[in-house]
This record gives sequence, C-alpha cells and structure tokens, in this order.
Amino acid sequence: MTVYSGHLRKMQVQYKDSATPVEYFLAMDSDSSMKEKALDAISLNSMLGKRLNIHFKNEIHCVSCGRKSNKSFNQGHCYPCFMRLASCDKCIMSPEKCHYKQGTCREPQWGQDNCMQSHYVYLANSSGLKVGITRGDQLPTRWIDQGAIQGLAIFKVSQRYYSGLLEVLYKQKISDRTQWQRMLKGQVEEMDLLQHQNELHDFFADQIEDIKSSLPEGAIETIENKEMTEIFYPVETYPLKVKSFNLDKQVLVEGTLMGIKGQYLILDTGVINIRKFSGYHIDFEVV
Repeated sequence: MTVYSGHLRKMQVQYKDSATPVEYFLAMDSDSSMKEKALDAISLNSMLGKRLNIHFKNEIHCVSCGRKSNKSFNQGHCYPCFMRLASCDKCIMSPEKCHYKQGTCREPQWGQDNCMQSHYVYLANSSGLKVGITRGDQLPTRWIDQGAIQGLAIFKVSQRYYSGLLEVLYKQKISDRTQWQRMLKGQVEEMDLLQHQNELHDFFADQIEDIKSSLPEGAIETIENKEMTEIFYPVETYPLKVKSFNLDKQVLVEGTLMGIKGQYLILDTGVINIRKFSGYHIDFEVV
C-alpha cells in the first residue's frame, strides 16, 4: 500500500494531442500551514484499475492564507479570504459585472494582472454545446477541467469584461453551464463546433458589431478557425448512475479507479470532485 498525505488542490493536467489521453496529476500541499505552496504532483493515470482510499482528516486549511477553517468557501477559502479576495468576487462568475473601472475592485493590482489581460470566448462540448470564457493562457486546461470532449476559441478580447459582454449575448441562444452528471456518464455526442461558430456568428452579427463599435478599436478579434481541439480522457468505464461523494458528510471514500474526467475521479462506487475539496487534509491510499 502507498499512502500520500497532504491538502488537496485542483488536479493538474497535461494535454498532448487528441489521440492521447489527458495526463492527470493529484496535486497536494504537504505543508500543514499551506504557506509554502509547494505541490507534490502524483501521476494518476497509472492508478486506473487500482483500489483507492481517500480519508479526510477533518482539517481544512485555506488555500490562500493557510488559516485553519471549519468550513470551505469557494473551493478552499476561509471566510475572511472569501470576502476579501478579488478572485472570490461575484464578477469572476459574471465578468460582465466587472467594476474595476469604478475603482471598487477588491484588489486593483490583482485585477490589473488577471482581468485586464487577454481572454478568450469559446464554444465547448462538455454535456452539450456551451459558451464560456477563460484567460489566454488557460486553453485547453479550461476545457479539460469542464470535461469537454471538444473545444473552440471563437473570440479573443483585450480584457475580461469584454468577454463577459459576448458571453451574455451568446447565452441567449446556448447554455454557459455543464450538466456534470451527463458529462460523467459519457453520453455526449461529438458535434461540429466550426459550424456552430459560423451559425451563431451570423445569428448575432448585428449585436456583435454593436458591442465592437462601443469599445476601443481592436478590443474584440474574431478568430478564424480551421479545426477544433478534441480531447480524450483516461476512462475505462463510465457509470450508469452518478453518485457523488461529499467529504463533509463521509470522511472515507473507497473504490476502484475507473476513470478521470474534468476534475472528477470516477470510482466503481461513485465520483468525487477533487477541486471542490481544495484545502482538505487527506490521506490518499493506493492499495
């Protein structure tokens, strides 16, 4: 038996090409204070078919400040950090509500470094067609974290707020959410994202031009695509029914690893969203 101990973080991924399964790594911080931020990356693909035990030690440390917390907010933050950090503000989920220019950003320098940078608006096929946004350096990682089997960047914009304007427009026609249970059942059919890009661009042509005309020149660039990104996941068997484990209610999760998709480990006994439990101190046993 091999035992790894530490605080969970979002799984790290490596994408090579559409013919190679995504490589997953379990990222854990072994420093009890969570201050050093040194992550151990444990390869997970080689564990397919093996028995895993995940034992929550009833201890949570904030992924930002390291403070011990009785409850996790926004994927691993203590309540003070949740209320203080710009990365936890409501505009992160709704970028069209960005208030940086009003001078009310919680952390102006963080906003400058993260939001006042280039972003992409994209189409993805995770549980069906969806629209989303991400920073310029987060593709294809963003698609992988959502369990998408196909992805396509359709606009490049000069700052996050502009991507939110386009996302809101496209949400009139398609969803911006992933049905995670359907995604984990592997019931998603391939689609032609290039065709959807063209159809949606034609449908919203006038509104897109209105948005462009209201912004500085060059703020929005339409991407001319020739192919989309296709993603293959390390999954041996998809579940017929999806049962989700919650470490707040069940401190011990056991099962044989059948696959990995999105930020989920798929066990023969259920699934667990690793990212959801960032900052949780666990023992990870490979039998």
